[in-house]
Amino acid sequence: MDRYRTVARDAVAEIEVKRSVFRCDIARITDEEQARATVERARSAHRDARHHCSAFIWTPTGSMSRSSDDGEPSGTAGAPMLEVLKGAGLTEVVAVVTRWFGGTLLGAGGLVRAYSDAVAAGLQAAGSLERRLVTEQQVVLDHALAARAESELRNRGFSVLDVGYAEQVTLRLGVPEVEVPVLETVLAELSHGAVAAEPVGERWVDLS
Repeated sequence: MDRYRTVARDAVAEIEVKRSVFRCDIARITDEEQARATVERARSAHRDARHHCSAFIWTPTGSMSRSSDDGEPSGTAGAPMLEVLKGAGLTEVVAVVTRWFGGTLLGAGGLVRAYSDAVAAGLQAAGSLERRLVTEQQVVLDHALAARAESELRNRGFSVLDVGYAEQVTLRLGVPEVEVPVLETVLAELSHGAVAAEPVGERWVDLS
């Protein structure tokens, strides 16, 4: 697996259904501990609310997930929320829906729709991005060539992760494995064969 999608930013959205208010907090996470901490922050911030239902997925493959109805009838909150996250194709994300009861019972079907709609609104506010596993490629250049090379590499779509300045300029690039030959060709053209990239590791990077 070399790519997956997650939320672009933390976000909040609210919907109202028959005077009940459903506030959805969306956050990006990397493990279960972060997800549970997000739930507890919502609970602490909104102690006057009746329910703090949650759903989260915390592995790039989406294989690890949890959900909670937090006192709502079984299957009417956490599971539908989790299905919205999965349906959006997202992982490493937590959704917490805080409900203030408006005095009117919504029934099982109404609760499922309300919690699902709240998460959908939260995801719309959060946006999404792709994370991709790339090789880190280090390129060492003379100052005379560095600015032009960096500009050309960015224009070609290469991700510049870091730039270090000393006697020479060191660029650290994030390059998908399949694009390494393209990088080698670009560097050869820019430097007339004098500069090559050196692989120094792997990392996940955010792409728009």
